[in-house]
Amino acid sequence: MKLAATDFGGDGRPFLLLHGLGGDRSAWEALAPQLDGRAVAVDLRGHGESPDGPWDWEAVLDDLDDTAVHFGLDNPVVVGHSLGGVIAGLWALRHPSCPAAISLDGHRSATTHPSNYAGLSEEDVTRGLAELNAIFDAQLETVTRPSREILSVLRTSPELLDALPVFAKVTAPFLLVLATRNLPVPPALVPLFDAHRAGLRRDLPPNVEVREIDATHGMVAGQPAEIAAIVNHFVSSRLNA
Repeated sequence: MKLAATDFGGDGRPFLLLHGLGGDRSAWEALAPQLDGRAVAVDLRGHGESPDGPWDWEAVLDDLDDTAVHFGLDNPVVVGHSLGGVIAGLWALRHPSCPAAISLDGHRSATTHPSNYAGLSEEDVTRGLAELNAIFDAQLETVTRPSREILSVLRTSPELLDALPVFAKVTAPFLLVLATRNLPVPPALVPLFDAHRAGLRRDLPPNVEVREIDATHGMVAGQPAEIAAIVNHFVSSRLNA
């Protein structure tokens, strides 16, 4: 599938930028020019101006391979936000020679398996998940893109529910930038989000380097200069060592 993409230009190391669920390539407009290299951002299939198509992880990676070839991106650094961060891990697994992959707060769905929450009783986790799923169900009623079919697949996909098993298999340098502030949620759900983050800290595999920052999940739009600096430092420290 031919994806809609923006080449932000620049010289040197190629970067492939992947947005989050429901987003598009415009998410990178402030951040991309601050990367030390040539950045290309795509609209994933079913998003933005890219065509619709069934959501299959291998097909999504095929789309990105075709994009990299089209733009002449030779073994790019892959940077993804949220859903894009999960895909960055899958890309690095497919491409072991990937120079670096970076996930910006893409790891586990907010509504993951109850055992992935730490420090909260099973009863409180169950209650919080029911409330959070009801909020997400109501929000999805207003979404027109991506399609209901894609959303249904992703909400139950093992890779999106918990990407840590994928990350654990990555051999390329891999960075997870973890937000330490919650998005605005009802006060009753704050313990659930805190338990979600505690579970991540407990379960992250040792091959994943973690950088925690004082930001929300919306870090790409909210703090583009800080995120670009983190990405640049990680890449340069690994490739110039």
